[in-house]
Amino acid sequence: MKLATLRIDGTTAAVRVDDTTATVIDGYTDLGALLAADDWKSVAANATGPTVSLDDADYAPVVPAPGKMFCVGLNYASHIKEMGRDLPEYPTLFLKVADALTGPYDDVVVPDYAAGQLDWEAELAVVIGRKAYQVAAADADAHIAGYSVINDYTMRDYQYRTLQWDQGKNFEKSSGFGPWLDTDYELGSRIETRLDGEVMQASTTDDLVFKPAPLVEYISHIVTLNPGDVVITGTTGGVGHARKPARYIGDGRTVEVTVDGLGTVRNKTVVK
Repeated sequence: MKLATLRIDGTTAAVRVDDTTATVIDGYTDLGALLAADDWKSVAANATGPTVSLDDADYAPVVPAPGKMFCVGLNYASHIKEMGRDLPEYPTLFLKVADALTGPYDDVVVPDYAAGQLDWEAELAVVIGRKAYQVAAADADAHIAGYSVINDYTMRDYQYRTLQWDQGKNFEKSSGFGPWLDTDYELGSRIETRLDGEVMQASTTDDLVFKPAPLVEYISHIVTLNPGDVVITGTTGGVGHARKPARYIGDGRTVEVTVDGLGTVRNKTVVK
């Protein structure tokens, strides 16, 4: 089952994606609100609200306001190698704030003072569907609602000003997130980034060093993961900053991040 958040008539609504149309899930303003319901899956499956065409649908971030977003750095073997590092013993975690999210097809508006080293990071996002605290990896799947796509859009010059990365990962409305959540996705499909159609990253999601279940186990032994929280699992090799010479996103250029089976995030950069 595929679920999304659409902008409709000046507000938002949680919807079930049904091929070429979406069915509004009455009573839930977005997917985060839906996931807070104990019976969210049956509510979504049995929804009979108004039908919306997807031909010109306006997608919001799939979960517009997660309570927490944990990002995992250096989690694909290929990316770790290109950055000249050893495979980690533990996940490298940092936080992304909800204000950094934007819709999967929205323009990313970047202030000119931060536009020097704009980079792409194709990532698989894990969305929590059931409260998780001190959960074992073997039980983690029961706490995952599903999976989506995100571009962990990064301002490299800001990121590397200090040893902490957060300032380069959290610019306002920079990370396209969506277009939907798939409750049935399984690891192993192709993940890639294209810059104006040119393939820049290409791997498969089973190349993750720390896969979703161990990540839920690890993080849930630090803090409670609540429905609607997001774990962003890291990017593969091929980021612009690691290329020789380096490649960056310029004004007017479009980045597409695709995970087969989960769809594509497509955002044009606008520098102002």
